[in-house]
Amino acid sequence: MFHTAFLDLPALDGAAGTVDLPGSKSISNRVLLLAALSEGTTVVHDLLASDDTRVMLDALRQIGCTVDEAGSTVRITGLGGHAPRSPAKLFMGNAGTAMRPLTAALALLGGEFELSGVPRMHERPIGDLVQALRQLGCLIDYLGNDGYPPLRIAHVQGVPSLALTEPIRVRGDVSSQFLTALLMALPLAAGTQSIAVEVVGELISRPYIAITLQLLERFGIVVEHQNWQRFTIVAGSRYQSPGSVHVESDASSASYFIALGALTTSATGQKGIKIQGVGLDSIQGDIRFVEAARAMGAVVTGGPNWLQVERGAWPLKAIDLDCNHIPDAAMTLAVMALYAEGTTTLRNIASWRVKETDRIAAMATELRKLGATAEEGADYIRVTPPANVADWKAASIHTYDDHRVAMCFSLAAFNPARLPVRIEDPKCVAKTFPDYFEALFSVAQVETSHIPVICIDGPTASGKGTVAAAVAQRLGYRFLDSGAMYRITALAALRAGFAIDADHEARIATLAQTLPVRFEGGKVWLGSDDVTEAIRTEEAGMNASRVSALPAVRTALVDLQHSFQRLPGLVADGRDMGTVIFPGAPLKVFLTANAACRAERRYKQLISKGFPANIDDLRADLEARDARDTSRSVAPLKPAQDALVLDNSDLTIEQAVEKVLTWWQERQPFAASAQR
Repeated sequence: MFHTAFLDLPALDGAAGTVDLPGSKSISNRVLLLAALSEGTTVVHDLLASDDTRVMLDALRQIGCTVDEAGSTVRITGLGGHAPRSPAKLFMGNAGTAMRPLTAALALLGGEFELSGVPRMHERPIGDLVQALRQLGCLIDYLGNDGYPPLRIAHVQGVPSLALTEPIRVRGDVSSQFLTALLMALPLAAGTQSIAVEVVGELISRPYIAITLQLLERFGIVVEHQNWQRFTIVAGSRYQSPGSVHVESDASSASYFIALGALTTSATGQKGIKIQGVGLDSIQGDIRFVEAARAMGAVVTGGPNWLQVERGAWPLKAIDLDCNHIPDAAMTLAVMALYAEGTTTLRNIASWRVKETDRIAAMATELRKLGATAEEGADYIRVTPPANVADWKAASIHTYDDHRVAMCFSLAAFNPARLPVRIEDPKCVAKTFPDYFEALFSVAQVETSHIPVICIDGPTASGKGTVAAAVAQRLGYRFLDSGAMYRITALAALRAGFAIDADHEARIATLAQTLPVRFEGGKVWLGSDDVTEAIRTEEAGMNASRVSALPAVRTALVDLQHSFQRLPGLVADGRDMGTVIFPGAPLKVFLTANAACRAERRYKQLISKGFPANIDDLRADLEARDARDTSRSVAPLKPAQDALVLDNSDLTIEQAVEKVLTWWQERQPFAASAQR
């Protein structure tokens, strides 16, 4: 998952391949709470790993449930009619699928609880749910603004029977999560008599209520409904674990890849996008996004657990659609509208206003940045794409801490103007799809020359490796330590019994062609062997210098180094990154420092790791290596003609990193729009 402040997506050419989706958030958190309320142990398979499910799992542990996790499988031993552990203060983050149902369940179970969340959660209304619970005699107080979290739930000595003689009324036009919360909690009070819930006004997001009813039935609760306006929990209802439950993949997350298949073609002749984990028979309402995508021109086929999507009509067709049945997935349609001919209107989306952010306002604002015309109303958005290719704009997309905004606008990177797109705060996708961008990059296609590269060259001990790794982390780019490549080659050669000299040059070159090298988690791996420390000794450095002087070895390593140029970008450090390996890189930095400063840094580094060192010898070795590296006939150490020289003798690592990032930002077409 990307933990960067922003993620720059280069212009993407096409997409093809297979994507495995994470579990459904809607199903995951419902199942977790139902398991917690049930008697017995429930094994939940394929649970979504996300911020929202983590919030729910942590809360269930706090109230006394036994929770055992093993990867995507979770075993929950429910309360089974026992009182929850209290008092407790529960932090719900920005997870509406945890805050609303837990509020209702805890209010009926009895106990003393405080439920709070992030600032945005305290702006999301909950008053209609609280009012409905108060009809049952539940004692709930607002700790901040009336109608909004945080909340305090007081101890309840049983539910007054008088309250059960009348239907509980709840508005249907604010959030389906209110009705879901009541339907999941009320079986706790339906001991000797049935309980009815009446929906006042139109019920929005009806498919989400359908998910709730199906899952309730799995846990032994039968709910009768009349035209989706009156719901009755029958007397004697009691939660019972079904033993095991499988969470199907998230249909809302599928929408981004359905859209991707609809708006791109493959540069390699492969056909479309195959989506694994959810099919046309999904119980999730957002599977009906397929109908909308087909209306816009997508060709979608599928089976019980898969979908295949290919481009059909192009440009896409504009649509005018009531989106009440797909409120979350409909956001993807707003970005698909950028590729449609004409104006697309999405109606009946008032619930967007009270989600993780005001999604109608957010989508309209960010669409305009890209050059589209966006008109917003109380419950609709109308999108007209840029009139011509020249009207598209490179943009920095503000994501409002909203996972769906981030994922939707990644699709703008496929724009016909071939402009890059910046996604601010990409880590917000962790709410439902932590590996979204990795999944996108696994199927996205782009000319290698369009994948950005930052080269940081310089002499040994100049700090280029530390600076380059930090820059890569800040940008979310891949990292290549080319010096490590030579150190690893030397290590592998010695392990194979080869002397590092001209007599063994051909053998070492052959060995270098297939080295299984990767840089992960701050470590350097040679296959399954962690060689991070083994290649950082002074001896390893001298061996790397010798092996780098062998022309055939350098040639063999060129292709291996080129293979690191993958989405979303690369930061490469070494001695010839800008002059030989990536001469077309848009930013080349030559990082240097005086010999005394470099010797002192290397001395401190070695001493801290327990290696003996002499600072005078280190300086002499560095100066000798500089002379050897700058005078060699193949790829001598020198700044590229267009490199920016940075002397960091008197700079901290952070100051050097900030300087490189500043230079990089100055080269971005959306740098101005990123200033907020």
